[in-house]
Amino acid sequence: MMGPSHALSGAAVWLAGSWALDHFAGYHQSPLAVAVGTAVCAGGALFPDLDLSGKVTRNQGGATVARTFGVFSLFIAEVIEKISLAIYTATRLSRDPRRTNGHRTFTHTIPFTVLVGWGTATLCAVYGKWAVMGVLFFMIGLALRGLFDEWAKRIGWAAITLISAGAAFFVWVTLPDNRGYPMLGVAVGVGCFVHIIGDMVTRVGVPILWPIPVNRRMWMMIGIPNHLALRTGGKGEVIVLRTVLTVVSALAAVGLVAPGLLDRIDLSQ
Repeated sequence: MMGPSHALSGAAVWLAGSWALDHFAGYHQSPLAVAVGTAVCAGGALFPDLDLSGKVTRNQGGATVARTFGVFSLFIAEVIEKISLAIYTATRLSRDPRRTNGHRTFTHTIPFTVLVGWGTATLCAVYGKWAVMGVLFFMIGLALRGLFDEWAKRIGWAAITLISAGAAFFVWVTLPDNRGYPMLGVAVGVGCFVHIIGDMVTRVGVPILWPIPVNRRMWMMIGIPNHLALRTGGKGEVIVLRTVLTVVSALAAVGLVAPGLLDRIDLSQ
């Protein structure tokens, strides 16, 4: 899937999940906490595509996420792509094809999702609000780049960087001290998992079973049948899927902010 679809799916899942927890389990979050979790999950839903690098010296190419902070994020993407390729090469079995790039390999696996979620939570627990601010800065930037793709292209990466820094600082000064904020790790991990599920409905699929070998292959690409799969950038993704995700996000947001309104809608049916 394309970057905007990934980011929107992360936002929709977090909002819907927050509404479900509030409605069925009585787990209430402040509007700020919901907004932060939604932004972080949307950013996390773009994070796995940092294994698709571009041309660092020209500030060109790469996935949507790789162009968020200009040359800086392109360099990070280059490093992650090379690490992913090295892991693929070191663990491939006899029937796994040789590859020259690491896209849709390690960062598109369950172990990576768990590692990133756990790592984020641990980082925030150990280093406190400074780590929280760093995570928010990075993830809010990814969310802006994904959710508002065309607008982000027009204003450029420098403006996105400044907006992300301002938003992260605003959240940082409102957070209480001496907390680990484990929900940030959950949001990043959920976003990465949503990304993997999103890529499973495309024709290429993802190696979601790694590191379990199947038929002498360690990197078996798993996805839905091709005749049911979405074409990247096609009408099924851009029009149908994004419309559904937008409606889900809107209804969940209304349910969180004004639950009585949803009750009246239910009664009218």
